Amino acid sequence: MNNHPFTHLDALESEAIHIMREVAAECANPVLLFSGGKDSIVLLRLAEKAFRPGRFPFPLMHIDTEHNFPEVIAFRDHRVKELGERLIVRSMEDSIKKGRVVLRSENQSRNAFQSVTLLDAIAEFKFDACIGGARRDEEKARAKERIFSFRDEFGQWDPKNQRPELWDLYNTRTHPGENIRVFPISNWTELDVWEYISREKLEVPNIYFAHVREVIRRAAGLLPVSHLVQPKEGEKIEKITVRFRTVGDMSCTCPVESDAVSVDEIIAETAMTRITERGATRMDDQTSDASMELRKKEGYF
Repeated sequence: MNNHPFTHLDALESEAIHIMREVAAECANPVLLFSGGKDSIVLLRLAEKAFRPGRFPFPLMHIDTEHNFPEVIAFRDHRVKELGERLIVRSMEDSIKKGRVVLRSENQSRNAFQSVTLLDAIAEFKFDACIGGARRDEEKARAKERIFSFRDEFGQWDPKNQRPELWDLYNTRTHPGENIRVFPISNWTELDVWEYISREKLEVPNIYFAHVREVIRRAAGLLPVSHLVQPKEGEKIEKITVRFRTVGDMSCTCPVESDAVSVDEIIAETAMTRITERGATRMDDQTSDASMELRKKEGYF
């Protein structure tokens, strides 16, 4: 007999597993997006619980901007090898070479252009559902999403034309060329993710923990020094103890000052913060002319 109380994490996990199994049962050719970040790490554990000891009923896919942190890419490959699952990688560099993406400069943030490579990959493999780790608490446009979010034949999202989701009933019907984005952890918060990582003893890339890194102060945040980010006139390089709340394009992903070197310390720190994850750590969200909602309408995840 199990004497452990049923917690909110159990409820969230149960809902997410139900959603994943619904995708596997109702969709003809789904894929799970895996970047090596904390949210997609949680998705992999949920998929294990939903489908093991069998193989996942879908491949994994990463849309690689080629501006990712090396630590995260190394973790991605390590975790996929550990699971023994198939990983599809499609690179934005290829989209640039084909002229599908045109940048103002080599060091420009590539986040907003990932949708081109993603939509091309969806068309290439004829995926009818893409499972991803987006959460409603990340950003106001993502709070408008349904759990099963419909995309038309152009990969576009219309926030005013979404399907009802009553009593956990999901409409997965699509015509050729259309697809669905599925968000099993949509109802989770950043704190829930870290508490689940703690409970399940999940490994995460080491840049999530406090470490000394060279940074420069620019606009409203810190930027990690790299081959993509070098100090401009009047800026100076500082060595500061920081960690990353989210991991993405190195040219615009900001760390936060922190001394948290364990998951428990991150949980305590996250419980106290009043700034959203993306609001604090994605410089392109703060300075880009293209809002997240506009990007999503164009096919961004």
